[in-house]
Amino acid sequence: MKLQLENAWHFLRAFLRWSLLAILVGAVCGLVGTAFHVCVNFATQWRGELAWLLYLLPLGGVVIVWLYHRLGQSSSLGTDRLFTSIQDRTAVPVAMAPLIFVATFLTHLLGGSAGREGAALQLGGSLGSDIGRLLKLSEDDRRTLTMVGMGALFAALFGTPLTATLFVMEVLCMGHMVYSSFVPCIVASLTAFGVSLMLHMEPEGYTLAVVPGLNWLSALQVTGLAALCAALSVGFCAVMHISSHSFKKWMKNPYVRAIAGGAAIIALTLLVGTRDYNGAGAQVIERAIEGEARPWDFILKLVFTAITLGCGYKGGEIVPTFFVGATFGCVVGPLLGMNPGFAAAIALVATFCGNTNCPVASVFLGIELFGGQAVPLFALACAVSYMLSGYSSLYHKQLLPEKELKFGDIVTPEKE
Repeated sequence: MKLQLENAWHFLRAFLRWSLLAILVGAVCGLVGTAFHVCVNFATQWRGELAWLLYLLPLGGVVIVWLYHRLGQSSSLGTDRLFTSIQDRTAVPVAMAPLIFVATFLTHLLGGSAGREGAALQLGGSLGSDIGRLLKLSEDDRRTLTMVGMGALFAALFGTPLTATLFVMEVLCMGHMVYSSFVPCIVASLTAFGVSLMLHMEPEGYTLAVVPGLNWLSALQVTGLAALCAALSVGFCAVMHISSHSFKKWMKNPYVRAIAGGAAIIALTLLVGTRDYNGAGAQVIERAIEGEARPWDFILKLVFTAITLGCGYKGGEIVPTFFVGATFGCVVGPLLGMNPGFAAAIALVATFCGNTNCPVASVFLGIELFGGQAVPLFALACAVSYMLSGYSSLYHKQLLPEKELKFGDIVTPEKE
């Protein structure tokens, strides 16, 4: 009995300690995430009202590179750096949070093609690590707070606290979940989400006009579309990695790379005759879920995003993943006999799953964005995409499983 009481007190004390730390991190990330969301929205609004801002994109790229250089950070500092810090128990650079905030704002303001949630992971992870450093916590505790901050700011910015929690628990190592971080991650994500709601931030969400029932036909249709999304995910990740490597190889000077990338985005924008592929492209995602998309939307968005991020501009790959998946599904779904809007929703979630290897988080993403009417079909799509996308990933530093967790007898490739 004495031992049981001691154990109970130990776990209660740990629960209270981590709950308080998580509330602190969640409150800070909620405030910063809301400010970040407002700034990016203003950037998008100003870019729409002032068309000439696009022509300043090369100059903005130079400013971004200079800022990173001035603060002693590599321009390649990104989400992978957070993964390395968590895995190796190394410190997250203090300058990471302000740099990604300013650089993402400039990228969106001037018309680069990037998302917000990838930047949110960097911003939140950096804030979590900084809070741990200020409180003089141990390396292991700072590692946990880095994960907590990643999820909290993702939740505040996108309004999906369950997805954010499960995502940071899943994404570090394919096929494994870090259950030890569950309590602080969920408490921080819910706190940050609550702060954003108090500050009148509306969570992301879409209404599906048509939701088919679960039957053999709908299951086969979703399976076919998810398989295509898995192939799309492999292509997406390959293009992002190859473009980044190639641009650095061809243009070793980061200033030249930023100027060339900005000029290429300007030229492509004028060539296609629309600003739909600049910024995050939220309005195109909404149109796709309403059943309207052009056949080339997903290809052009991928090209714009690969150039933008590969040439040193900042943001994230997650919203471009939504864009590419939703527009692809809207176009391909009807060929399989599916409603275009519902196909866009399925493809958005399946492509996100294939790009991140986070099937559980992806299922909850479908629930939080589209409601719970078609959970079995979203789960089926995530399962198929996760299996068929193999070991492709947006993140170089995502650990591969040491045992064959995906493919049974197929040997896991060695880590680089």
